Amino acid sequence: MSTVTENGSSTSDKANEEKTYKKTTSSAIKGTIQLGIGYTVGNLTSKPDRDVLMQDFYVVESVFLPSEGSNLTPAHRYPDFRFKTYAPLAFRYFRELFGIKPDDYLYSLCSEPLIELSNPGASGSIFFVTSDDEFIIKTVQHKEAEFLQKLLPGYYMNLNQNPRTLLPKFYGLYCFQSGGINIRLVVMNNVLPRSVKMNYKYDLKGSTYKRRASRKEREKILPDLQGFGFLARDARGIIF
Repeated sequence: MSTVTENGSSTSDKANEEKTYKKTTSSAIKGTIQLGIGYTVGNLTSKPDRDVLMQDFYVVESVFLPSEGSNLTPAHRYPDFRFKTYAPLAFRYFRELFGIKPDDYLYSLCSEPLIELSNPGASGSIFFVTSDDEFIIKTVQHKEAEFLQKLLPGYYMNLNQNPRTLLPKFYGLYCFQSGGINIRLVVMNNVLPRSVKMNYKYDLKGSTYKRRASRKEREKILPDLQGFGFLARDARGIIF
């Protein structure tokens, strides 16, 4: 079994066995994501449109989804879990601003099984992509989710002042809770469709500090060359 922990460490016994994250299988994470988002986004459509208020950035809505189902939620094959949605009205506004309709968002995320990307990042996060390549879902640590929520008021201002911003497009922030485990997830736009062949890959952080690819990394078929690799190969930058 391949296990990925939140601090980036991982182990692998068999290449083809399912990954786990915080002792939760990736299939359970994918299934609960779809159930939770399906419920929360669907429920959000009943709430009238209005201006986003400052307090909306700090709202956290929670729903309990027992495996046997309830009056509000469907039955499912996973252990009982709670699903939290951060700043639902604010993220609804962001999705509308980016031209994402609720039905399209739900269809992309919930109509087909999510696809797990085979090469997780150095952070130990797990990445999923929707079958239509529109959205990518990343597991994040508590401090990252907390930081993103604190950034939302400034993010809102930036989007209104710069509608063509090159900042990442955040569509939702969620948390899956079960058995004392919290798995936080962020939904973003996918800028690297799987059909696009990559010749080189760089993970740029705006600094060269500790940004040199290891020998083990450089031996991979498509290594992450990082900051120093970018400067060495493309010192003048990317020219289109």
